[in-house]
Amino acid sequence: MTKSVTRLVPTSSRVRAAGRGAGRRAQYSASTKRALVDVAQELFTEQGYAGTSLDAIVAGARVTKGALYHHFVGKQALFEAVFERVEREASQAIHDAIKGQRDPWEKARSGLRAFLLAVRDPTYRRVVVQDGPAVLGYERFREQEERSTFGNVLAIVSSVLETGRFGADEQLQRTFARIFFGAMSSAGESVSLAEDAETESARVETAIGIILTGLQALAEAGQDAPTSAR
Repeated sequence: MTKSVTRLVPTSSRVRAAGRGAGRRAQYSASTKRALVDVAQELFTEQGYAGTSLDAIVAGARVTKGALYHHFVGKQALFEAVFERVEREASQAIHDAIKGQRDPWEKARSGLRAFLLAVRDPTYRRVVVQDGPAVLGYERFREQEERSTFGNVLAIVSSVLETGRFGADEQLQRTFARIFFGAMSSAGESVSLAEDAETESARVETAIGIILTGLQALAEAGQDAPTSAR
């Protein structure tokens, strides 16, 4: 009688095969999540949060609702993912605009122009400015905004307030940055909601340009360094 021989697959081969399988599953999961966010971003931009259904999102992404709920607990969580992406991209655009600028005043003006360009984008206008506060709630909305863009504002303010003798201590720099951040948020809303965004953007650039010109004149005049109030 001939004995049957069982061929054993080496453990290392089984491990590699399992690893490849896990890698493919991870790639599929990532692509599914990305597709959901891509479609949601498009629909939120065109129809707004209230006008967009989960059925439309999963249909556009060609996935099941089960796949959606695997990644997001619901429409609000998906909106937040879109919001974070839009804010991150805007923040990166501002960062790229100010990166490498040695002159602090040109750095500030370049950052301002990049910001005003970002807030005129239809997706930014709808997702961040129009729907963001209502969907996320004011506190969450401000937290997300600060996380993505406050660093750029602080970098600009610090470079301006450290010019020549017109240097400010770290505490005053952060206070000034928060005030300026609030002003920029208000300006961004004004531009985004304006019927003529281009004209309103030009007005904002002129108004903030006047402030920058005044600070520059003080710095070039040898103004002593301001200090935080005790």
